[in-house]
Parts: sequence; C-alpha cells; structure tokens
Amino acid sequence: MSSTYGDEIRGKRMVFETEVHTCVSFYLLFHTFSHIQLRLGLTGSSNVQGEDVKKLDVLANDIFKNALVASGKCCFLVSEEDERVMVIEDPSFRGKYIVTFDPLDGSSNIDCGVSIGTIFGIFKVHDDHAPGSKDIIRSGRDLVAAGYCMYGSYVELIVSVGTGLHGFTLDPAIGEFILTHPSVPMMSFYLLCIFFPKLAHSTKQIRIPSRGKIYSINEGNYKYFDEPTKKYVDSVKTKYSARYVGSMVADVHRTVLYGEMIVFYTTVDVKTFLEHGLGQAVDNFHESLMIFICIFGYPADSKVILSTTFVDIVPYLFPRSKNGKLRILYEVFPMAYLVEQAGGRASTGKQDALDITPRHIHDRSGVWLGSADDVADLEAFYRA
Repeated sequence: MSSTYGDEIRGKRMVFETEVHTCVSFYLLFHTFSHIQLRLGLTGSSNVQGEDVKKLDVLANDIFKNALVASGKCCFLVSEEDERVMVIEDPSFRGKYIVTFDPLDGSSNIDCGVSIGTIFGIFKVHDDHAPGSKDIIRSGRDLVAAGYCMYGSYVELIVSVGTGLHGFTLDPAIGEFILTHPSVPMMSFYLLCIFFPKLAHSTKQIRIPSRGKIYSINEGNYKYFDEPTKKYVDSVKTKYSARYVGSMVADVHRTVLYGEMIVFYTTVDVKTFLEHGLGQAVDNFHESLMIFICIFGYPADSKVILSTTFVDIVPYLFPRSKNGKLRILYEVFPMAYLVEQAGGRASTGKQDALDITPRHIHDRSGVWLGSADDVADLEAFYRA
C-alpha cells in the first residue's frame, strides 16, 4: 500500500470516527440533560433558511463544528444553521475534506418526541494546497462518503464509503456503535445462506429491491404538486400502502431498512445446492425473502406561505418550495448517495439527484428516493 493511499484511508477514517463519536456524544448529552427547558422549545431566532431555531439545533451545530475542526482533517464545513461556509484557516487544523451536514434534521419534531437525526456528506478537495469555492459547489457524484444518524427509540448510524451500506446500532451500555447491518456482496450472501443458514438468518443486509409496496409523501400538499407528481400519486395510491412520518431521516431510514433481506433459512440448504446447483438454491432463496420497501418523495411544489422575515409589520407572500424544500448539499446529496449504494435510485423526476450542481451552498431541490422501478415510473410521468 502506498503512503498516499494509506493517508487517504486514514483521513477518511478520521472524519468518519469524528462524526460517529460526535453522534454518540450528542445523543448521550441530550439524554442526560437535567432540565427539560434546556432542550425543548425555540431560541426565538431564525436560521439562514428562515426557519425557527430550536435550542437543540444550536447545541448540535456547535458540537459537530467543534468536533470536526478538532479532527484536523477538514478545510471547509457547510452547515444548515450557518449562512456562510466555515473556513478552517489554521494550517495545523486544516485537512483536505469538506463536510456538509444538517446537524439536527427534523428538529421541528423534537417537542413531540418523533425521531430526528443528523445527515452528513463528505467531499475531498481537488487541490490540498489551494482549496476554493469550486470544491464546495459541485455535483453529488463527487461525494466520497455519506451517512446519517437517527435518534429515536434507539440510535442507528447508516454510512457508506462507496461499497454498499453499513448499519451500526448504538449500545448505550458501552457508548459504542455495533455493526448490525454489514454490507455483504450478494454472491457471498447466497453462499452464506446455503452453508451457514443460521448465521445468514441473523445477518441483516441493507438492500433495496427493484420494486416495493409502500409510498411515502405528504399528501397534505397534493393541491400544490405539479401535474406529473399528482398523476404518479394517483396511480400508486390504488396499489400501494401509504406511510409518512414527516421527518426525513425517519422516512428514509424506513425506506432503506425495510428493503433489507429477511431470510427464512429453512428453505435453503446444502442438499438443494448439491442436487440442483447454485441457480436453484438462489431461486429458492429469492422466494424466501420478505420485502417491504417504498418510494419516498419530497417534491417541489407551488405552496405559498406567509412570511414577515424582512418586513415586521407588512407581511408578504412567496413560493417557498418552488424548487423543492430540501437543501441539496447536506440533505439531497447524502441521502441520494446512500439510496444508490443500497441498490435504489434517487431522482428529481427530471434527472438523477446526484447529477445536480447547486448554485449556492443552501440551494434547494425536490427528490424521490426508493426502488429503481418505482422511481422510473415516476420519471415516466415527467417525460409524458
């Protein structure tokens, strides 16, 4: 292994470890607050997005920025809560990675106890010695890693470095994440099912099948959807079940996790393999899968909201979701990357989500995430 390649691996590992340990620290801190008023409610201010800031938004943002700076592996940090890019000027703390993150996604749900989470994406600068804006405003295809951490009835971390999804569950007794959903190559998984069925039964691999049975979208905004979205929703509601949480991390987590393969190992054995070959064993294996997967949509819409952001007395109207509500760099890109790594697809309806190039760090877009065939069906309505 060359020195350069080794440094690359160590650099990615350090950034990931920082994110992981920070997620643990934030979760433990949140659950050990002695005063409820310190973690619930609003700060009385708004962030750069014009959204009301929760007290935990501020806390999470500070925790993640401090930890990432201290890692010594980052040069730029892009947070939902900050208007501008945070530039790490000190050479002794400056690295070659850019981390884009939403420190606390779904924070409007804090006070009612719905699952919330942290989303992050990691880019690498083109030139270590001359990092600039071109390293930040770029296509999602340039991501080198991404992940999210969901804080709910339990804490789960889903990450990828381009080799499939890996799922870790926090064991609060030791304060560490345990690998519970390894990324296993499909052929290896088939052989595992045949020769070590009991072990395969306990192995939960995160893979999204080509088609599902559930759709997830906020139908309360139906009248604001464009025509292709309305037609698609009308078509799927006649054949699919609906599930919608209203917290992106929770909705996406259900989408990727319910695509995992749950094997009834008693239907696959060595005898089938020896008598009929691997093909028959694999066919039997596929018949034993239980698949519950969905397509999750957060499309652009024409919804108009009332705002007094710039005028204290005279309110005005503006279309908040014209291009979509989700921020591209730290919501759309990381989630699209993870879904594609799980075998699914991510699209705006008109193009692959990872092919977008944002205009600025807080640029927005709509997105559809989920099973490849379901997303293709949605795109067909846009082409019609």
